[in-house]
Amino acid sequence: MAGMLDEIRGAATRAAASHGLDVVDVEFSGRDKDRILRVTLEKNAEERAKLKAAVAAGKEGLPERLAQGRMSVEHLSGITHEDCAEFSRDFSVLLDMEDLVPGAEYTLEVSSPGLDRKLSKPEEFQRFAGSLVKVQTFEPVRNNRHWQGRLAAGGDGIALDLSAVRQNSKSRKAGVDSVEIAFANIEKAQLIPEI
Repeated sequence: MAGMLDEIRGAATRAAASHGLDVVDVEFSGRDKDRILRVTLEKNAEERAKLKAAVAAGKEGLPERLAQGRMSVEHLSGITHEDCAEFSRDFSVLLDMEDLVPGAEYTLEVSSPGLDRKLSKPEEFQRFAGSLVKVQTFEPVRNNRHWQGRLAAGGDGIALDLSAVRQNSKSRKAGVDSVEIAFANIEKAQLIPEI
């Protein structure tokens, strides 16, 4: 299954690149007729830079929160329904031509990562530095596995400013204003939308 998923991810990456998109995640789940192939996309760095320039120039037709500066281009990811539809058409053909998904029945779902997107790679933590995040660790840090705070990415891990978010009782009992977590100890992490 892992080998098949790597091949699918490679094909998705090729198809996405032709549309100015990056693949954020690929998941394949379910059994028999209920199989779902989920591909999460965002604009690539070049396309996000164009979107930032459009915001700076005051271009009309941009999402209101983006135009007003209440949302970052990085959080929005710039994906439209048309982007998903075009990618889906091209990727479906590629999947069929290369016969990457054994068996005929599965559902392809294509979407943006959303405002509460998962973070998993060190470069994603770096890119979203300054954002609010919630993190779950494999091993407890200061007797707690669940943390929320403002993200600062570092060399081998992240730092969270805990004063940015109201903490749960266990976090408050730790009596600290910040916490450092190694990348290897991060089980799950995701952005907290700031709207």
